Amino acid sequence: MIKHLLSGADLDADTATEILDTAAEMATVAGREIKKLPALRGRTVVNLFYEDSTRTRISFEAAAKRLSADVINFSAKGSSVAKGESLKDTALTLQAMGADAVVVRHPASGAPHRLANWVDGSVVNAGDGTHEHPTQALLDAYTMRARLGRLAGLSVAVVGDVLHSRVARSNVLLLSTLGAKVTLVGPPTLIPVDIAGALAPGTDVSYDLDSVLPDVDVVMMLRVQRERMKDSYFPSAREYARRYGLDGPRMRRLPEHAIVMHPMNRGMEITPEVADSPRSTIVEQVTNGVSVRMAVLYLLLGGNNR
Repeated sequence: MIKHLLSGADLDADTATEILDTAAEMATVAGREIKKLPALRGRTVVNLFYEDSTRTRISFEAAAKRLSADVINFSAKGSSVAKGESLKDTALTLQAMGADAVVVRHPASGAPHRLANWVDGSVVNAGDGTHEHPTQALLDAYTMRARLGRLAGLSVAVVGDVLHSRVARSNVLLLSTLGAKVTLVGPPTLIPVDIAGALAPGTDVSYDLDSVLPDVDVVMMLRVQRERMKDSYFPSAREYARRYGLDGPRMRRLPEHAIVMHPMNRGMEITPEVADSPRSTIVEQVTNGVSVRMAVLYLLLGGNNR
């Protein structure tokens, strides 16, 4: 097992499958009266978040606590970071405290890679700028496998703001490794030039959502990240929704077995009708996220000592 999880590219097919299989075992804990395992008793996991987060931070915290680890939550707001402390200084502080694993979210792409050079413990990337978010890709893959029974051979459309999406990048890398066929869909202004070939050869690009829908097994709708946009990438929210939003009529063009994935924000990307439909995996993704992150922490920390 690898020491750090910084990128979807860190995972080969065997390692990724081991994490998914371990997550399936961890999922059984959620059905118990006492939802705890002693696997990481005595280990310390630090959640180091420089950006606002609800689902990811809580998911990692729940995962560590269910494995009986000691959890320290660190938020940049109200800390010494607000007074100018650098990432390296913070890393040295965590190192002195004996952190066994650091889960980091940071607005700067590449920050987890730098952190991994400064601490002895394992580093897990919980999202760095517009770069990557590997545990999100793992939980997406887990959800697809749970719903559809396989990953190899699946056709997956990743739709929307690919330019600013760390989730899209990690999913392209991981799903391609596991044998799925990925198509990036969105307006030309939100799909970087040559991103498909640069991430994973064989990845397709389309600017026409309607032409893609009849042939896909999974539609993954990305959130439009307006907070990262300094320019105008499309004429209006109404125009974006008309061309790239997933509504009822578009959902009915999907194959009968196809599923819809989305990061929980209803709006111009996805309508309530689609979000609340049986095809939607939104709530499952949240549940599965805890199991997948339990598997990651266990294999990085406890699994190394088996």
